Amino acid sequence: MNTIGLVAFALVGSSKAIREEFDIFGIIIVGLAMAFAGGATRDLLVSRVPLVLQSPVEIGLGLLGVALAIGLSVVLSSPDTHPVTLVADAIGLAAFATTGAIVATDVGVSAFGVVAIATINAVGGGAFADILLDRAPFILFEDFYASCAVLGGSTYWVVGAIGASGGTAAAACAVVTVGTRLTAVTYDWHLPTVQTLGLMKD
Repeated sequence: MNTIGLVAFALVGSSKAIREEFDIFGIIIVGLAMAFAGGATRDLLVSRVPLVLQSPVEIGLGLLGVALAIGLSVVLSSPDTHPVTLVADAIGLAAFATTGAIVATDVGVSAFGVVAIATINAVGGGAFADILLDRAPFILFEDFYASCAVLGGSTYWVVGAIGASGGTAAAACAVVTVGTRLTAVTYDWHLPTVQTLGLMKD
């Protein structure tokens, strides 16, 4: 799960930086930030050394994602919005939500902790990448995105609580997260705002 998430999110982050016309160094930084920031935050929350600092393989996987993004930019005009990138993003979201839920369960946090860490692991990198791109994190104002990780993390906890194996819970988390994300992209789902609910006075 972690391997899939690293490559997918590095690809997505780098594609965003390419669209913003960052130089090669900037592309690498944004790609690696999206790949690693969420996982590093997760590890700090559970009091362990971030995995990215323990193994050079992790950096290699991130750089592979960056290379794939650069390759796609050569053959595609808008790689950040291409279906390949959108699917990779959904897969990365699911992979990191599942990884976060597994780590949180292993350290014995509460149900809320499992869902929170799964969500932070899944969307933290994207939020940090958006800050580097000088824009508000998109998870706060558009798209049905972080909600998918919340649903996935919740599914992991519920399936585990009813006695299923860790593998079954992980599979359920991944399926729910990637399924809801791809459905949201297909049907353009968005969470309502105060304005769309008509709660503000003219």
